[in-house]
Amino acid sequence: MDLLNSMTVFVRVVACENFTTAADQLGISTTMVSNHIRGLETRLGAKLLHRTTRRQSLTDIGRAYYEQCVDILSRIELAETSAREQRANPKGLLRISAVVSLSAHTLVPLIAQYIETYPEVEVELIFSDEVVNLIEGGFDAGIRYGDLPDSGLVARELGRTRLVPCAAPAYLDSHGVPESLADLQGHTCLAFHNTVAQWQWKFGGGDPTCVATKGRFSTNNMPALRTATLAGLGIAMLPRDLADADIREGRLIPLLEAFGAPDRPLHIVYMQDRLMTRKLSSLIDFLVAHFPK
Repeated sequence: MDLLNSMTVFVRVVACENFTTAADQLGISTTMVSNHIRGLETRLGAKLLHRTTRRQSLTDIGRAYYEQCVDILSRIELAETSAREQRANPKGLLRISAVVSLSAHTLVPLIAQYIETYPEVEVELIFSDEVVNLIEGGFDAGIRYGDLPDSGLVARELGRTRLVPCAAPAYLDSHGVPESLADLQGHTCLAFHNTVAQWQWKFGGGDPTCVATKGRFSTNNMPALRTATLAGLGIAMLPRDLADADIREGRLIPLLEAFGAPDRPLHIVYMQDRLMTRKLSSLIDFLVAHFPK
């Protein structure tokens, strides 16, 4: 028999001082109650109850065992109540992996709003432009740009960011301004190193044009790519939100705008789980609702 069930029956028998009353309250037969008590006594090799025709009383061993059973069952009930409360109310630590280019822009202010909305949740935000394994890294969710491979993760789209090819004025003064997509092949380009197609740049909508570019610098860090572009190393394809301030201030010049710069979806991804914690579901719903479209 299940030990915890037998403990529960034993505690109820002691409280009722009667097998029949305990059986009625538990919704089982008196015989089943007797079987649970007998099973415990066999397991322990000791008598727990003195039985008479009218009532039962605890033996010395039974009294000590009863106190331990009450403590154990109370702890289990407390653990279950705590787990249910955490599912009902967002509470606890959330570990999130996110792409670096979001760090100083949209994401951190939104996380600040989320923490203010849910004061019992703590957020640990780890930035990396590498695609991390959520399970191995101990992350609850990840925020990633681009099309997602079939990884078994659930994905919710937060928005889309437009990419813009751009360069520093100093580079364009020295190398000229590309007027067509074919002109890119005569320029030094800078690549974001996270896919095998890093030098293949796409332009246009549903049936995009793919342009083969080349260069001598690539990085897996988007802010570093922006810095290299500002330094005049070449032309880079940067997220518009990362380059906007530099474009407004004239530090970067947008290029080839007539050809339709591509955009990239931004997703929050997480492991499939029927019993998702309330803290994670609240974060997902919050970001989906508040992320700039």
